[in-house]
Amino acid sequence: MALSSRLLSRSTRQVYTGPAILQSEYAASVRLFATAPPATKATEGGARPPSKGDELLKNIFLDVKNKFEKAMGVLRREKITIDPEDQSAVAQYANVMKTVREEAKLFSESQRIEYTIASRTAGIEDARSHMLALKEIRIKRGLTDELGAEAMMMDAVDKIEKQLKKPLMKADKEGMAMLLAEFEKINKKLGISHEQLPKYEEELELKIAKAQLEELKKDALEAMETQAKREEFKDEEMPEVKSLDIRNFL
Repeated sequence: MALSSRLLSRSTRQVYTGPAILQSEYAASVRLFATAPPATKATEGGARPPSKGDELLKNIFLDVKNKFEKAMGVLRREKITIDPEDQSAVAQYANVMKTVREEAKLFSESQRIEYTIASRTAGIEDARSHMLALKEIRIKRGLTDELGAEAMMMDAVDKIEKQLKKPLMKADKEGMAMLLAEFEKINKKLGISHEQLPKYEEELELKIAKAQLEELKKDALEAMETQAKREEFKDEEMPEVKSLDIRNFL
């Protein structure tokens, strides 16, 4: 029981790690609804008539419920091997998660990052603050800058601002064109090209898949160790984690 509940909790939680972000129009509407004064007019029987806010929350609930059911449907039919050291198992898990996202209409990791960047930087007017916001997003999401691109890009901002002798504003088309040209030089130096973006996205998804499988394996081992300490299981041999089938616990 301990093993099944922990595997179920981990596997379903990972479906909604990030993708649980509500669609932007829902999120905006909920904020507006939360700040609106409550309806006080009651019907003749004492019950409050349904408000637009009630209908909105109902639609959000049904949308999330539908996404969850579609995700669970995929997990019930697709085999997952909990073996983060096996590249084929990692690739299979990544494919399963991709199918989950496609059928449940959830964001991929790169799409979530793109959405976060767009919403976080929408009101920023200068290039330097924009870059600092990107750094904050990177740190919060646990992403590493292994190539040192971030520091090079900040140096490029410094260079352009020195040439302009003023802060670089995002509305300054000429200044931003100069900055983008510097960024292209950095990309070329680091061997990064726009044509390879799908490859970078695939590599990111594989890293995430491996990390999630490691978490699943950790939880499974902890659950089995806990179960092995119980009197009724002391003589039973615990199975290898990679032999477990999550579908049996859903």
